[in-house]
Amino acid sequence: MELYDLIQTLVSAHGPAGDEGTIRDVISGLAAPYADELTCDALGNLIAHKKGAGPKVMFAAHMDSIGLIVTHIEKEGFLRVGRLGGVSPKEAAYTPVRFKNGTRGVLVPEEKADFGKLQLDGCYVDIGARDQDQAKALVQVGDTAVYDSPVFRSGNTVISHYLDNRISCAVLLAAMERLPASGNDLYFVFTTQEEVGGRGARTSAWSIDPDYGIAVDVTDVDDTPGTQRSGTSQLGAGASVKIMDSSVICHPDMVAKLEQLAREQNIPTQRDILRAGGTDAGLIHLNRMGVVTGAISIPCRYVHSPVEMADLEDVEACVRLTAAFAQSDLKPL
Repeated sequence: MELYDLIQTLVSAHGPAGDEGTIRDVISGLAAPYADELTCDALGNLIAHKKGAGPKVMFAAHMDSIGLIVTHIEKEGFLRVGRLGGVSPKEAAYTPVRFKNGTRGVLVPEEKADFGKLQLDGCYVDIGARDQDQAKALVQVGDTAVYDSPVFRSGNTVISHYLDNRISCAVLLAAMERLPASGNDLYFVFTTQEEVGGRGARTSAWSIDPDYGIAVDVTDVDDTPGTQRSGTSQLGAGASVKIMDSSVICHPDMVAKLEQLAREQNIPTQRDILRAGGTDAGLIHLNRMGVVTGAISIPCRYVHSPVEMADLEDVEACVRLTAAFAQSDLKPL
């Protein structure tokens, strides 16, 4: 499957933090032909194992997204919602949303709301219900909703909701497809609940007990007007090899190894330093007695908005770098 088509398939699946069943089923079907074994643990992590006799390598890409959860249904039929992960009401205002059962609506600020200080409590979801009874026939308290904005290309860029982090799931799937038999013992993990604290990475890393860990995730950029320099990456400059973020300082040997592989295979790369935010690497590297951990990042504009943007050539570079590390000569620890 072409990368863009694969991304379209993944971003369209329901899967906010804690409710990842639908996206897990989609990824399971896509990963099955390239894995020796597929398992799902108690937290819902999907673990695709490609067996090898060498060191254990864990690649992690979180499959959950940010989203909304219904907390109240008002007598007029409007829904009040809470957040699952880092939802910004100002960025999400007037965005179409979709519930798992297909019910659609829109997130709307109250007329009296101060948009400059907009809070989620000052918003509601309108599903077109006439009253509470009609609304309850469509959704229940505890139901989850996701952005329902379009997915499209502009030249070599893709614009979509939930590139964070379905685009990294696409990277792992594409790398698995291209890998021949490997001497390393490879675990491709599609983790849950990263957006609410990296919970899936914590349990899956404990279970696998890897020698090496690689988190694949998006990263903020420093290439837009008025940038606050919260990141160092740029769209179109290649795969970003993470140096650090607020959750991890990557192991120097991993940074060196990834950059060496990129030079040897002519893979365009740049360095990733992120002032705020973290990835599954933050949980993996602290597992048990510690894991030699690095991260491969995909530069992404407008992260956590309904219109995230990434460059497909950067995505291809990340696929190549992931596959290169998976096949590399790694020393047992």
